[in-house]
Amino acid sequence: MLPNGEDIVDVHIGQLGKTSDINLFRETRVKFDSKQKFIGDKAYIGESTIITPYKKPRKKEISELQKQENQQLSYRRIGVEHLIGKVKIFRVAREKFRLARHKYSQVLKAVCGLVRLRLNCLVLLTIST
Repeated sequence: MLPNGEDIVDVHIGQLGKTSDINLFRETRVKFDSKQKFIGDKAYIGESTIITPYKKPRKKEISELQKQENQQLSYRRIGVEHLIGKVKIFRVAREKFRLARHKYSQVLKAVCGLVRLRLNCLVLLTIST
């Protein structure tokens, strides 16, 4: 997704079974430029190409500067989180898929296409008014 949740750029359909987000990222990052930076949540801590929020150390607090940086990072991520929520409105990505497994990829891509269509219509409406 683009920053601020402006558009969906790529859709990666997960595999059957449990796989962590960081492992999915490591498998698919070859598609992107090696110098490209990403923004992630605390699940991505330790990955050099991903900017992550500061984590509170055990029995300590983070500094005010770190809190402010975490807040700025979350302001940048909120648009993407909202876009993920818009995809989940269609219930395909958040509930058990009840059709044949081989159709999941096709259905999820269609849902992402509908979300993109809705986003582009909203952009056109705001430009024309």
